[in-house]
Amino acid sequence: MNILLTNDDGIMAPGIAAAYKELVKIGNITVVAPSDRMSGAGHSITVFEPLVCEKVTIEGSFTGYSVSGSPADCVKLALMEICPTKPDIVVSGINHGANVGINVYYSGTVAAAMEAAFYRIPAIALSAAHEENTDFKNAAIYSLQVIEKLLPVTLPGVININIPALSKAKPKGLKVVPQSTMGFDEHYIKTQNDAGQTLYQLAGGTHRDVDLPSDTLALSDGFITVTSLGFDMTDYKGMEKLHQLKF
Repeated sequence: MNILLTNDDGIMAPGIAAAYKELVKIGNITVVAPSDRMSGAGHSITVFEPLVCEKVTIEGSFTGYSVSGSPADCVKLALMEICPTKPDIVVSGINHGANVGINVYYSGTVAAAMEAAFYRIPAIALSAAHEENTDFKNAAIYSLQVIEKLLPVTLPGVININIPALSKAKPKGLKVVPQSTMGFDEHYIKTQNDAGQTLYQLAGGTHRDVDLPSDTLALSDGFITVTSLGFDMTDYKGMEKLHQLKF
């Protein structure tokens, strides 16, 4: 099996090294990842500047390709230019921080997997709940266990996998749950720097779900969450209403 591995935390991140260590047990890995951290990059791509691509060796881990672009850039470039053969699957992660609820839309991790899905390649996004000392080693072990159950992946979109905080306890199990769309309770902290400029730091982030089966609640309850994500953003009920209008 040929696997393309990428992320949004950058090629030096511990999450991608942990993922590589486990995934190499089931296939041949090509690593193509951002040269710098691109968290929250969403599905941005680089258009007006050329991408710098360098082959680098991460000591004790792997040799891969560092790209001066977004996670989506990495996948697009890998599929068009770098991968010797078309990957059987694309894996993005392991991200330092969960990608559940509306954070899915901001996530470079999910975007990289979605870019692969555009090319009709099975894709998986891996994330671990944010902790000061995230246990990427065991997060990767649990991730591989889920991936092995999923293979061969035949769904047209992205499988989004999130590992709960492992410092609290082992996962209670696995839940297949929908993505929450309730959002989060967030706010900005306003300060000023020495130059007198106003600074706004996003804070908060508690989910708003109440007794709904969703990825946010299941993850906070200590379960591994698995969600199938699609990339067709068409609102079909809205389309039905539009067809009823006279233009």
